[in-house]
Amino acid sequence: MADKATRITELLTPTVDALGLELLGAEYLPTPGSAVLRLYIDRPGAAASAEAEGQGVTIEDCEAVSREVSALLDVEDPISGHYTLEVSSPGIDRPLFAPAQFARFVGETAKVGLKLPQDGRRRLTGRIVGVEETTIAFEVDGQPLQVAFDNIDKARLVPDWAALGLAPARDRGGRDARPGKRGREAGGPKAPQGAQD
Repeated sequence: MADKATRITELLTPTVDALGLELLGAEYLPTPGSAVLRLYIDRPGAAASAEAEGQGVTIEDCEAVSREVSALLDVEDPISGHYTLEVSSPGIDRPLFAPAQFARFVGETAKVGLKLPQDGRRRLTGRIVGVEETTIAFEVDGQPLQVAFDNIDKARLVPDWAALGLAPARDRGGRDARPGKRGREAGGPKAPQGAQD
């Protein structure tokens, strides 16, 4: 996580906590002449599926955090120049900002960008296997990989779209498992237009 984002997270956490919410982390995205400060909030201890159960962050929560945080940012002024504040729930592809957040999602798949290359790669997608203090253990392409948390630039969970019912299930061969789809993917013949059974 970038240093400015870390400092802003530390500054704003007590304010968000006072609203009964949790500040998961912040992204600071500078652009020429402006910047975006994006805050991710959640309910303390909320599960990844909490939003589906109606227990997630509401628009009213985001508005309340935006009001309180804006006032604090105006006083403390940690960002020089013009910026846009965005407050959001983590969503199903939630970003991960701390080792404890990785530990909470052991067994899930994450997409990770590294600050410095490791084993010849700057990006990886793998299953979170475990967390030991500040080291995150992944399984990438069937191989174990240990990554120091300080070397992680950005990380997000990769949703299982099929489990959420938003993508077709796949069989062991990686083909679409829906009835009637297997033959076409395998190069089977298509019925001519206008043909009748």
